[in-house]
Amino acid sequence: MRFPGNTGKAVQRGTPRTATRVFKKWTVAVPGMIVAIYLLVALFGPVIAPYDPVATNLTDRLLCPGCETSSGSIAWLGTDATGRDMFGQIVAGTRTSVLIGSLTVSLCALVGLIIGLPAGYFGGLADLALSRVIDILIAFPSIVLAIVVAGLFPRGLGVVVVALSLSGWVSFARLSRSATMSTKEREWVAAARVMGVPARSVLVRHVLPFLAGPMVALIALEFGLIILGEAGLSFLGIGLPASTVSWGQSIASGKEYLATAWWISAFPGIALALLVIMVGLLGDQLNSRYQRGGSR
Repeated sequence: MRFPGNTGKAVQRGTPRTATRVFKKWTVAVPGMIVAIYLLVALFGPVIAPYDPVATNLTDRLLCPGCETSSGSIAWLGTDATGRDMFGQIVAGTRTSVLIGSLTVSLCALVGLIIGLPAGYFGGLADLALSRVIDILIAFPSIVLAIVVAGLFPRGLGVVVVALSLSGWVSFARLSRSATMSTKEREWVAAARVMGVPARSVLVRHVLPFLAGPMVALIALEFGLIILGEAGLSFLGIGLPASTVSWGQSIASGKEYLATAWWISAFPGIALALLVIMVGLLGDQLNSRYQRGGSR
């Protein structure tokens, strides 16, 4: 039998659920898609903007977005006070941010694993020393430590990576230590120890695979913070040299022209904020997915 009234109610109830499901899918997919676009821009930057991003031309200084340059091209995002194209600055800054973020987060993850895994597995004096070092570094603001280190040495990419890594490894060490301490109590790890499997093999084959999920989530979260830290150092003038394009330098170069040439600071700032927010959302999604998987 057909019940027209019930059918209408079913349609009315199903439509909001379908819309909500579609909205959730798009909410999950959008951060990953935007981060992927940034990665593609960083990878194919010279093809997207095939010109020198640091070349100056005072004839084209402070052109507003969409104006025509002296060479006949269009400055879609305007130019800065030295005539540099802002679109090229943003593309080159994307390459710089992704490169520094990748190098720094890789170094931090490697150091954190090397220190945290044995400390969590063996315990004892090594674990106690690691705990005290972590407490000291947590009490000291990471950005202040990065500013001190970057200010003591000449500006360069290596100095920025080291300065941001000095405290960045702490989160990875804490995560690997705590995850190792909980994993080593599992039945298969105890069975491997009883069978006489060397500790190195136990860590690599029975403990390390279970750190992959939370480590990936933490890498995504720390990646955005590292990019923000690099931009902060470059904004202060103690990060990358002037020959290397950075979003922080671009934002700093436009602070004197906010009233007349707002686009110099606005567009790099939007690019930086969007990447940091999207990477943070992606990290939160990965973290929640790992927690759901671990709770089952």
